[in-house]
Amino acid sequence: MNFLKIAMAQVKQTDDMERNGNKILEYLEKAASMGVKIVCFPEAQTAGYRVDVTASDAPVQVERLEAWHAIVRQFCGRHRMACILGTETPLESDPHHGKPYNSAMVISEHGEILGIHHKSKLTPMDALAYTAGREVDSYSLFGVTVGVVICFEGFRFAQTTEHCVGQGAQIVFHPQNNTTRPNDWKIPIHQAMIQTRAAENTIWFASCNCVHVPHQNCRSMIVAPSGEIHAACEMKKEELLTTEIDVDRATRAMFQFDTADRDDVANMLDPPTRCSTSNR
Repeated sequence: MNFLKIAMAQVKQTDDMERNGNKILEYLEKAASMGVKIVCFPEAQTAGYRVDVTASDAPVQVERLEAWHAIVRQFCGRHRMACILGTETPLESDPHHGKPYNSAMVISEHGEILGIHHKSKLTPMDALAYTAGREVDSYSLFGVTVGVVICFEGFRFAQTTEHCVGQGAQIVFHPQNNTTRPNDWKIPIHQAMIQTRAAENTIWFASCNCVHVPHQNCRSMIVAPSGEIHAACEMKKEELLTTEIDVDRATRAMFQFDTADRDDVANMLDPPTRCSTSNR
């Protein structure tokens, strides 16, 4: 068994970076005091999600973002705690006025930025405000390979999680923001998708949503490799969801079955069962 304590910071989010930053620090302190090794924050937590929370065309606060990123890095290094930080990062060609990336910064337990994942699959409203990323990568934290997918790309595009698992990820973190519109019908669908991502890959899937009353269309939750909910937050309530997980349970068995044995399964079918392209 290989136990690791992780936490989802289900917190409020505004269009004020100072308020958001102070909330991040508050929950970093809570996580550190509880012996958490990896803490995850919601999508776009530093600057506020550019769909309904922050204006889609608001100037990118480049210097303030850099300052808050540095503060979080220093905290992580000081407390030997890693962080998946939902944020935004400037477009290289036009940092202040170009559409930023919707990003998740992966900060190691040594305070180093291991990588910055940019959301690769954008909703139509996302596309008005953000530039799409191109890659999905994995990272090593405390000797465990982890992946990151952001909100829509994790819910609707199974291949993004699969790509992380293909790189060896046993835990996939899922910062999200499903809070700003009255779409309660999505609640059971979102939960089912999160559970499916875990079960279809035999991995841990850790999803962190924010709180934005009156709406929250998914609760933060940590799902076991079996697809069972291991821990979950209450809806519309700020909470640090903290739990220990046994990383060794993430065998990636279903992912390996799907990729390695696909041809074997096809060969098991009787010829009449297979699809045919011949004319009749």
